[in-house]
Amino acid sequence: MAKLYFYYAAMNAGKSTTLLQSAHNYEERGMRVLVYTPKLDDRYGEGQVTSRIGVQRKAIMFDSNTDLLLDAAKKNAEQAVHCVLVDEAQFLSPKQVMQLTLICDRLNIPVLTYGLRTDFRGEPFEGSKYLMAWAEEMVELKTICTTGKKATMNARLDDSGNQVLEGSQISIGHHYVALSRKEFNLPQASPISYEEPDLEAMGLLPSRSK
Repeated sequence: MAKLYFYYAAMNAGKSTTLLQSAHNYEERGMRVLVYTPKLDDRYGEGQVTSRIGVQRKAIMFDSNTDLLLDAAKKNAEQAVHCVLVDEAQFLSPKQVMQLTLICDRLNIPVLTYGLRTDFRGEPFEGSKYLMAWAEEMVELKTICTTGKKATMNARLDDSGNQVLEGSQISIGHHYVALSRKEFNLPQASPISYEEPDLEAMGLLPSRSK
């Protein structure tokens, strides 16, 4: 039975590189793949999946109105499709994630998705939330923070290198950096309001945290 996979990571962990390698592996065995990328991500030109190490390939663009199940079914009827791959999967709508599950369940075609879990304020993307809920397989691609610790968060920076805490969830033009949760300063970045008590002044911090 075909499965839905979600490969997730912070920025610069090699998600697009892994996608391109997976597509190459299928194609060198004579299998046909469909590679989708969101239309709104045009950093490297429209309809391109581009790795930071310089590897690039053409992809099928989708937007919020694209029915991925219908599109894949039509292309599969013309010529057998062996795998569907989706770059920047955090930008999928919940309905499109449902469509991907049906590509697996109705067409018996495996679907490999690659994306971020959370935005610059630590909030989950809608697409990623449903991929986490519905995918059979979830694989974390790891990268490190500037401190050397594991990076799990995506900080948005302004032109001066300062962390941005306000703005729309989707903003392609900004610069981003992957940070550990502690370095990201989640209580400051998150829209979830919590007034943190001064544990140090209260003498409640364990010695290892000081």
